[in-house]
Amino acid sequence: QRLDEAIYERNYVYNFHFHLIWVTKYRHPAFTTSQLITDMKSILQRIADLNEVTIERMEVMPDHVHMLISFKPKYA
Repeated sequence: QRLDEAIYERNYVYNFHFHLIWVTKYRHPAFTTSQLITDMKSILQRIADLNEVTIERMEVMPDHVHMLISFKPKYA
């Protein structure tokens, strides 16, 4: 029986989801322009790609960043 949401690899089956939140110091707005938001998203996506991390959802707010990520159990 296969699970719809699970990811099937050669040696394991997994369905990890991690919710990460980064907050700026003193909650001061740092991502205030569309260019800064775009730059932050591209930086985080590049880091995720280099580390075999899947970003399922990402939202950059003026004073914090939300990410829902998933990765292989061998990296846990």
